[in-house]
Amino acid sequence: MIGIAALALVIAIGLMMIRALHGPTLYDRVLAVNSLGTKIVLLLGIMGFLLGRPDFLDISVLYALINFVATIAILKFFRYRSFQVSLTRRSGGGSK
Repeated sequence: MIGIAALALVIAIGLMMIRALHGPTLYDRVLAVNSLGTKIVLLLGIMGFLLGRPDFLDISVLYALINFVATIAILKFFRYRSFQVSLTRRSGGGSK
């Protein structure tokens, strides 16, 4: 049963890779890469269970954290075209 779940995850990873490479928009590609990372975390958990290696769960948690931070960083970069935060305020409409 677990082997079937691992096979389904491998198929889903393949489909996410196709979506990431041929997505129509940038945000579709970012979403596909984020989903790909989530599927890999699940696959690492299943592999750790099948192989009797509980340390794979630690690796998958670390990978999930890196995936989250990378997704936020990529979206911030494509929104502002920079990783730096602008310290100047935009004029107009602000409270005094």
